[in-house]
Amino acid sequence: MPHTDNELLNAAKKLMLTEANEILHSAENLNVNIVTAAREIYACKGRVVVVGLGKSGHVGRKISATLASLGTPSFFLHAAEASHGDLGMVRREDIGLFISNSGASSEIVALLPHFRRTGAKMIAVTGSMTSPLAENADIVINAHVESEGDPLQLAPMSSTTLELVLGDALAAVVTILRGLRREDFALFHPGGSLGRKLLTRVRDVMGKGESLPVVSEGVTVKDALFVITGKGYGATCIVDSEDRLTGIFTDGDLRRLMEKAGNDAFTTRIENAMTRNPKTISPDSLAAEAVRLMENNEISVLIAVENQKPIGIIHIHELLRAGIA
Repeated sequence: MPHTDNELLNAAKKLMLTEANEILHSAENLNVNIVTAAREIYACKGRVVVVGLGKSGHVGRKISATLASLGTPSFFLHAAEASHGDLGMVRREDIGLFISNSGASSEIVALLPHFRRTGAKMIAVTGSMTSPLAENADIVINAHVESEGDPLQLAPMSSTTLELVLGDALAAVVTILRGLRREDFALFHPGGSLGRKLLTRVRDVMGKGESLPVVSEGVTVKDALFVITGKGYGATCIVDSEDRLTGIFTDGDLRRLMEKAGNDAFTTRIENAMTRNPKTISPDSLAAEAVRLMENNEISVLIAVENQKPIGIIHIHELLRAGIA
């Protein structure tokens, strides 16, 4: 008899709830071993060699990648390949992080004497606290589950999910110990959107030098318009006799002035038409901060200022092109 959609939906929910309950149970029983393991990894002078096989091996690859992305040198070592030459990559100053549900796979067990002879410390994430892996490891993190959730109770589901969560928890504690900042994380991901947002400064994308639109107080709005159209920012900085910023004049200011003054708008002195105390930003601020200021103040241009003098201008379109906004 075919299964109904509702029956199949309930089966999916049951699996998810089973895995969630196993994670909750593990969290409630988690002990200081995970902290001890994190401290060892933090103090490690070598690499974290993540060892795994089968489904746990796939989890191990992800854990290794997570550690590396958070500043901990790490690589994955396939247990079956290790004994055919790859063990040569393991050094005394490394730490072995073994991921194995049973803790008794022959390929895993065969590697333990080598790590012991090398002098590299061993951390185990295993579902069996009486396994050869648990008995030989320096630190053991319990990854035992009561139910896999698999309808056949054969495929590793809850166990691999819990291994992954414990690996993430371990990486999180190491991150705290390192005092890692968002800017540090960006250094490991310079090619991604996050890296651009956390590494790009205003001075990297602002218009400066000959590109900076600027006029002095005393000129007319007509004179300022030539600068605005010539520079392409839809605005110009206004400075006093000592080149200090006193205001900004934008396309929007021009429209409002023409509504009030008509044709006389073009002969108006710029200081009588400009917006005083414009929003500014430091050239060393993150470009992402410029986006936030523009959005919060509903403006499209910001002036970069140093010592009260304008040294650059940035438009939202530049930030969009740079992948910041």
